[in-house]
Amino acid sequence: MRKNKENEISEVSKLNRISGKTNTCFNILFIILALVCIIPVIFVFMISISSEQSIQANGYRFIPETFSIDSYLFLFREGKMILSSLGVSVLVTVVGTVLGVALTTMMGYVISRGNYKLKGLCTMIVFIPMIFNGGMLSSYVVNTQFLHLNNTVWALILPLCVSSFNVVICKTFFKTNIPESVIESAQIDGASQFTIFGKIALPLAKPLMATIALFLTFGYWNDWFQSSLYITNQNLYSLQALLNTIQRNIEMMANNPSLGVTMAQYMNSMPKEGARMAMAIVIIIPIACTYPFFQKYFISGLTVGAVKG
Repeated sequence: MRKNKENEISEVSKLNRISGKTNTCFNILFIILALVCIIPVIFVFMISISSEQSIQANGYRFIPETFSIDSYLFLFREGKMILSSLGVSVLVTVVGTVLGVALTTMMGYVISRGNYKLKGLCTMIVFIPMIFNGGMLSSYVVNTQFLHLNNTVWALILPLCVSSFNVVICKTFFKTNIPESVIESAQIDGASQFTIFGKIALPLAKPLMATIALFLTFGYWNDWFQSSLYITNQNLYSLQALLNTIQRNIEMMANNPSLGVTMAQYMNSMPKEGARMAMAIVIIIPIACTYPFFQKYFISGLTVGAVKG
């Protein structure tokens, strides 16, 4: 018996073994994919430390003819505006991620239980928005006229808080990883559904929560569209919305030289292209620093619902 098991293990290991040539090809492929992701960031950084005169004369270059930190000095002079937008982005990202993970996991757990009477109805309510929705106009009317979310931080949080796709991922995880026998045993011991969810389901769902949190964090941090729809108060602009506003203002001023001598002088002294790239680097750094904290659980979270042998 022992020899048979050893033979089976050796056969399985042979099937899973990768040849040296294949391994080399995979390494080359992953190096190329990594460079495709890293090179644009380096290119943007090099533009941000290029002088405006060099950009105007030679265009975007990977190695600038003349180096300059005027773009970052400009952002430093506008530090109050940048810090205010950074605070809004951090607040929206943290609150939205925590609230989104809590709501998504609870909804996924509820519709994953086979004995829940409204399981079919709730599943349809979650599934239908994955196929179609009411459109932007109806969402705007509901959020502004009925919920009165315009010019509030909640307008940046609630519309992106729950995704049907994330709820389906949670449902699949809880259904495949938490057997009904475990739930029934806990109920026999007198545990309520909240106790089961908090002490049994969530401790087993760390990879799932890390994956959902990563999706939500990227979504909130990179979002500027909600600000363009619901926010007119500049004190509530996020970093992405501020970058979008700066870009539009630069284009507007460049196309309208009759705005005044003072404004024209300010525009001539401002590093237009470099400032936009420096702002992009400032936005990238915080979200890039958060990824290593989620990486531990990310791969196992992505395989939720995979077929197991």
